[in-house]
Amino acid sequence: MALEKRPPDLLGNSAWNAMAFVVAVVLNLAILPFVIARLGLAAFGVAGLVTACIAPGLVFSNALGLSTARELAQRLEPSDREDARRLFATAISVAAGAGGLITIFFWVAGAPLARLGFHLAGLAADDLGLAFTLASAGWLCQCVSAVFVSLFTARQDYRRIASIGIGSTVTSTLSMLLFIPAAPYASTFLGCQALGFAAGLLMALVWSRGMRQWLALPALHREALGKLVRMGGWQVAAQGGALLAGQADRYLLGALLQPQFVGFYGVAQRLQEATYIGILKVGEILFPFFSTLQKESEDRKVDLLFRSSWILNVLAASALGALIPVAGPLLHVWTGAEVAAEAARVLVVMSIAGILGSSANVFGFYLLAQGRSRSNALIALITGVVTVVTSAIVLPSFGWQAAGWSACAGMIAQMATIVMLLRRSFDLPGIWPRVIHCVLMPLGIGIATALALRYGLDRAPFQLAPSWWSVGVAASLTAAIIFVVEVAASQLGPYRSACWQDLRAILSRFVPLKAI
Repeated sequence: MALEKRPPDLLGNSAWNAMAFVVAVVLNLAILPFVIARLGLAAFGVAGLVTACIAPGLVFSNALGLSTARELAQRLEPSDREDARRLFATAISVAAGAGGLITIFFWVAGAPLARLGFHLAGLAADDLGLAFTLASAGWLCQCVSAVFVSLFTARQDYRRIASIGIGSTVTSTLSMLLFIPAAPYASTFLGCQALGFAAGLLMALVWSRGMRQWLALPALHREALGKLVRMGGWQVAAQGGALLAGQADRYLLGALLQPQFVGFYGVAQRLQEATYIGILKVGEILFPFFSTLQKESEDRKVDLLFRSSWILNVLAASALGALIPVAGPLLHVWTGAEVAAEAARVLVVMSIAGILGSSANVFGFYLLAQGRSRSNALIALITGVVTVVTSAIVLPSFGWQAAGWSACAGMIAQMATIVMLLRRSFDLPGIWPRVIHCVLMPLGIGIATALALRYGLDRAPFQLAPSWWSVGVAASLTAAIIFVVEVAASQLGPYRSACWQDLRAILSRFVPLKAI
C-alpha cells in the first residue's frame, strides 16, 4: 500500500472502522452469554435460523449500497452534483419500493416455510410469525440506511459511519438487557436487533441533512437506474454466492438436526465472524480509495493492491490465528463447559477458513472499485457452490461436528479462483512472486504457526485455566508470535523493503516514536 502518498486518510479511516468494530465486538460478545442464559440454546438456535432465512435480503441491500457508494464516489465534483442527486433519488426509491416488497414476502411466507423446512413445532413454531415480522422490519431499516450511509462512504467520512454502527450496537445491546428477561423468546432477541437497525437509520437520516446538495426525493431515473443495475446485477450474484458460503451449514443443520445444534454452531460462528468482519472493516476504506484511482497506471494499481493485501493478510492471520490455540478455554469461560465441549473444534476449523478467506478481501475491493463485478460474482459463486456441495456431503455423514469443513473447502476454491483471476488481470512481469509473497505466504505461515501453538499448548504439562485473564494472555501472545513470524518471513522475500516501509508507516501513525 502506498502509504507515503495518502497515509492520514487511509490509516485514519481504518482507525475509525477499527474503533467501531471493537465496540461492536465487545458489546455483542459480552451480551451473548446473557442472551443464551435467558433464552436457552434452542431458542437461540431458532433465532439463528430466522436470521439465516432473512439473509437472502442482504443480497439485495448490500449490492444496492455498494453500487450506490461506487457511483457517488465518482461524482464528487460540483459539476457532477445533479447526476449524483439523480443517482441518490433512484437508489432510495429502489430501496423503499423493492425492499418493501421483500419485507412483505418475509411477513407472509417466512414462518410457514421455516416450519416446513426446519420441522419446527410447539412454542418455537408459535413464535416464528412475530420473529419474522420483527427481523424483516429490521432488515428494511438496514436496507434504507445503506443508501444514506453510501453518501458518507463516497466521501470517505468513516467517522460518521463508525458512529452510526456504534449507536446501532449500543441500542440493540441495551434493549436486550431490558426486554429479554421479561420476554425470553427468539422474537424478542430479533426485535432488539431491529431496534438497533432503526436507531442506525435514524442517525443516518439526521446526519445526511448536512449534505442537502446530494439529497433528493425518491424518483426513478432511467439512466441512473441503468448504472446501478449494471454494477448491482453482478453484485447480487456475488452476494448470493457469499450467502451460500456463509449460510449453507446453518440451513443444513436446521433441516437435519435440532435447533440447539444450530445454537452451538451460532456461538462458534459469532466469535469467528466478529473477528473476520473486524479485519474486513479495517480494509473497507480501500473500496472508495480504489474507486478514485481509475486514471492511475497499472503499475501503481498493482503496487497498491499487493501491498494492501500483505498488510491485511498479516492482520487477519494474527487476529484469527489467536483464536485457534485457546478455542476450548475461550468458549468455556464465555458460554460454559457444554458449549466448549461441543463447539471448540468447529471454532478452530472456522478460524482456519476465515484466514483462508482473507485472501479475497483486498482483491474483492479492487475489482468492485474497478467496476468488475462479474469477477467478484464468479469468485463468490464458485465459493458458494463448493461450500454447499461439501456441506451436503459431510454433514449427513459425520454429523454437526463437521460444520466448518465446507467453509475451508469453499475458501480454498476461492483462493484458487483469485489466483487465476490475478494471472489474467495483470500482464506484468514478476506477478507470481508478488502473489506468493503478499497473498499466499502470510496466510500459510499464520495457519501453520497457530496450529503449532495449539499442538504445543494441548501437550503442555499444564492446562490453560478457563479464566478471562489466562485466555486473554494466551490469545495476545499467540497473535504477537504470529505477527513476529509473519514480519520475519516477509524480510526473506524480494519485497521485504516495501513490507518494512509500510509497517513503519503504520507504526509511526499510531505510535509516533522517533525510534521507529
